[in-house]
Amino acid sequence: MEKFTVERLGMEGDGIISSLSGAIYAPYTLPGENVQGQPDGSRLTHIEVLGASEFRVKPVCRHFGRCGGCSLQHASDAFLASWKQDVVVRALAAQGLDAMFRPAVSSPERSRRRATFTGRRTRKTEQIGFFESGSEVLVDLAECHILRPALMAARPALAAILRAGGSRNGVLRLTVTDSLEGLDVAVSGGKPLDIVLRGTLAGLAEAHDLARLTWDEDQIALRRRPVQRFGRALVAPPPGGFLQATAEGEAALLAAVVDAVGPAKRVADLFAGCGTFALPLAERAEVLAVEGEAAMVAAMDRGWREAAGLHKVDSVARDLFRRPMLAHEMKNFDAVVIDPPRAGAAAQMMELAQSAVKVIAAVSCNPITFARDAKTLCDAGFSLDWVQVVDQFRWTGHVELVARFSR
Repeated sequence: MEKFTVERLGMEGDGIISSLSGAIYAPYTLPGENVQGQPDGSRLTHIEVLGASEFRVKPVCRHFGRCGGCSLQHASDAFLASWKQDVVVRALAAQGLDAMFRPAVSSPERSRRRATFTGRRTRKTEQIGFFESGSEVLVDLAECHILRPALMAARPALAAILRAGGSRNGVLRLTVTDSLEGLDVAVSGGKPLDIVLRGTLAGLAEAHDLARLTWDEDQIALRRRPVQRFGRALVAPPPGGFLQATAEGEAALLAAVVDAVGPAKRVADLFAGCGTFALPLAERAEVLAVEGEAAMVAAMDRGWREAAGLHKVDSVARDLFRRPMLAHEMKNFDAVVIDPPRAGAAAQMMELAQSAVKVIAAVSCNPITFARDAKTLCDAGFSLDWVQVVDQFRWTGHVELVARFSR
């Protein structure tokens, strides 16, 4: 066993120790802690904390340390808010940028409204949970402190679905979303769907009062529309369609976006999803909402048409990676909202940089690609007015943010 001092945290939340052979990663440690353990390549194993950080707290979940869902339950909320902001600060600094930061916002415990469980049948029982980090060992969850209680209460329904349609040779992926009308369950990886299995699954949806049940691409039951509220609109995302992880995180992101856009009367929302930002913004502005997945565009359009008192929302299906909105196409917009996937939107940012748009509200789930794209805008004359970190993925290394650019 060797002794080390943890210097900082990596992007995934592991402690990092410098050595002559390179970085050594020490899971479940914090900066400044003195630890001892056994180096195994780039990992430290058999870790014992000899001098604990003042920010170390007792994990709340019995599964912590095994379940791969959380990596930072041993860190205080104050530390995590500061560390996640520092991740963004360092990403910007690497591009020669800095910014004013608004206070970070964190989602509370038991607020995640969506999760994808793994289900596995054994000879005697069903296991439903998350894999251990970097492993195919499945942790059968008895409790969870990040998920809404309704998701954990779905276990009997998921177990019944697993018994009916799972095999002992593989695993099921069970995506469960808590909607305003009940649970929306989308399953993949199960047995081929035949008339007998379809009937069994439909009966389970009825018995467990599911709003919707989908088996791969087939809708088994739609007993109620599994809607989410986006401002005045009610939208039922397609099975597996993107949805912000928590209602509280979504509200924080939306508030920041609305503030960034300000009094703009014509807004383009790029990578609009099902209308998370577009539909609430339509309460005060006309919106062009552009999204690559046609099913999400259709869900957003229906939500707008059925809502009262909204300005016009033009919902357009367009792959912005292959066909970014060109600079001249954005000439009539007062502001643009852009919320790309983790890869960022390098090509789209280049077009924004060359456009006449004056205000951009940028939403990101990856500080590295955000900083890269921010440099593109700043090099074109935009100023980075402020950044706000929003922590939807509690106790993980995942960082989300909203930033305002103007010129």
